[in-house]
Amino acid sequence: MFLPFFPLKLVAFPGEDLNLHIFEPRYRQLIAEVEEKNSMFGVCTFIDSLTGFGTEVKLVQVLKRYEDGRLDIKTRGIRAFKINSFQNPVPDKLYSGGDVEFLDHDPKVSYSTHKEYLHYLKETLNYLGNPILGLENSITSFSFAHKVGLKLEEELELLKLRSEEERSLFLIRHFRYMLPILKAAESAKEKIKQNGHVKHLDPLNF
Repeated sequence: MFLPFFPLKLVAFPGEDLNLHIFEPRYRQLIAEVEEKNSMFGVCTFIDSLTGFGTEVKLVQVLKRYEDGRLDIKTRGIRAFKINSFQNPVPDKLYSGGDVEFLDHDPKVSYSTHKEYLHYLKETLNYLGNPILGLENSITSFSFAHKVGLKLEEELELLKLRSEEERSLFLIRHFRYMLPILKAAESAKEKIKQNGHVKHLDPLNF
């Protein structure tokens, strides 16, 4: 399938809402055509160079049109893809594009893995000051992927995994690595707060 491309230094996840400011002429042309045809485009991950992977996105809403032609838009990620061919620019267009192959997606995840994933996710988000507020039944491995301290390369690795089970296990390993660091940082903050205050210490028996 052919898609026009919007390369960005980020990973767009399926199901994620992504707001974009459109100002370059090539992407203004791209969005105008997407809006007219009610078609999709691809947000391709760029890390030093094009990585070869991205996410098909849908234009949900034009949030604001500026007098000079710039746009603020809301998009939503649909499905991940691998780039099979790349044209820059597409003939007779300003923007790039290419043929893509959509990645298989297996939504199944075992009860035990999902339960463990939710446990670590809640703990991690609490330490980061972003607690989960309801809707736990609808949470997937992509739901908070931008908010748990993954590097861009790790976010891309997560996108490329083909099943919810694999992605959940990937994130569980990440949480197990991150939580001791977050706990140590929290402990350090508490010690700093105590400096300058009267300390009530237990007497030592020796």
